[in-house]
Parts: sequence; C-alpha cells; structure tokens
Amino acid sequence: MLLATTKVEDVDHWIEIFSTKAAEKRKQHGSKGSTVFRDPNEEDRVWAIFDWDEEGFKNFVSDPEVPAILQEAGHKSRPQAAEFVGQYDA
Repeated sequence: MLLATTKVEDVDHWIEIFSTKAAEKRKQHGSKGSTVFRDPNEEDRVWAIFDWDEEGFKNFVSDPEVPAILQEAGHKSRPQAAEFVGQYDA
C-alpha cells in the first residue's frame, strides 16, 4: 500500500482524468487500484491510498508520458508519497 498526496486546480476535473487516462497509466506500472480522499482543511488537496508498491509508483512518476497527464488533470505539483513508518494491530 502507498499513500500519496497532491494539490489540484479542480478536484472534479482531476477525478475525471485520475479515474480514466491516469488509471490506465498506473495499471501499466502495476497499480491494482486506489481509494481517494479530499483533504478536510485544504480544498485543493487530495489524498490517495494505492494498492501499489513503491517501485511501481517511482516508475510511474518517472514515465515520460506522465507529466502531460498530470498537466491535463490540473496538478499544481507532482504527487508525493508519504513515508511509511510502520503497521500496527488495532
């Protein structure tokens, strides 16, 4: 699992691209799906939990076709993965 965040110009437009064109590109890099949240304090920030390994994510963000997809989706910056610090019961 991987948690990532980014800021976008328009969340609804971003979701259109994220769920179609970007989804296909993520699948090419091994993503098995995602769950998306809107930040409660920053209306232009979204968070996504991906069923994806870190290597696949790194390959996705370095894919030469990805910058155009991010631009079309209205990203204000490149997505950033949160640092994993541990997994705990309960």
